[in-house]
Amino acid sequence: MKIQILHLVEGARNAIGLTVVIDVFRAFSTACFLKANGAERIIPIADLDLAYRIKREHPSFVLIGERGGIMQPGFDYGNSPVQIKDVDFSGKTVILSTSAGTQGIQNANGASEILTGSFVNAGAVIRYIQKQRPEHLSLVCMGLEAVTPTDEDTLLAEYIQSVLEGKPIHLSDALQRLRETSGKRFFNPATQDSQPEADFYLCLELDRFPFVLRAEPLPLEAVLSLKESKDLVGRSFFELIALYP
Repeated sequence: MKIQILHLVEGARNAIGLTVVIDVFRAFSTACFLKANGAERIIPIADLDLAYRIKREHPSFVLIGERGGIMQPGFDYGNSPVQIKDVDFSGKTVILSTSAGTQGIQNANGASEILTGSFVNAGAVIRYIQKQRPEHLSLVCMGLEAVTPTDEDTLLAEYIQSVLEGKPIHLSDALQRLRETSGKRFFNPATQDSQPEADFYLCLELDRFPFVLRAEPLPLEAVLSLKESKDLVGRSFFELIALYP
């Protein structure tokens, strides 16, 4: 198995083979909580205007996410595990639109298969990869707003690679160091509404969930009516499906 660790949107565009798009803080941690709480369908949407457009046509859809870490006007919830961990999403369709993770899915056009990556389901991701035994594995770290690499995403990529290569790294000290580096923003008293301290700990809870989330193609008509989608013909849409390796 040839493993490459890539970064940001350019990395997503260069990904080949089985691809894990990583966003620890917080999109793909949030997505796992959503699926565990019963969400029937999770649709990752990179474009904010398109996310609003889908919400207008489907008012019953739950709109979740952020830009710059902040929940946007008209959103039902922010990109925050602590905000939604006790919410029942049974039977709901969720639109997830974020600054980093959803951009990676949208741009991984060369991937043969796309998984999301987070610490909360890292073990399941590793088991899935071991079961599939791909020739090429791309681990794409989406970083902060898809423009700046971050320690937590790189650490997860390195952890996945280390386990697959039979030389697992110890995480405890490294996870603690995140509090002083890229996780520092969760301890700012001025931003607790949008980036609460509890999210830091929830996003780093190793192997909380036993499933992977695989991005599978979604027909355009499941997102928008023909009247609303004529300009989007040919564009790729996905939903995140839970699989138990």
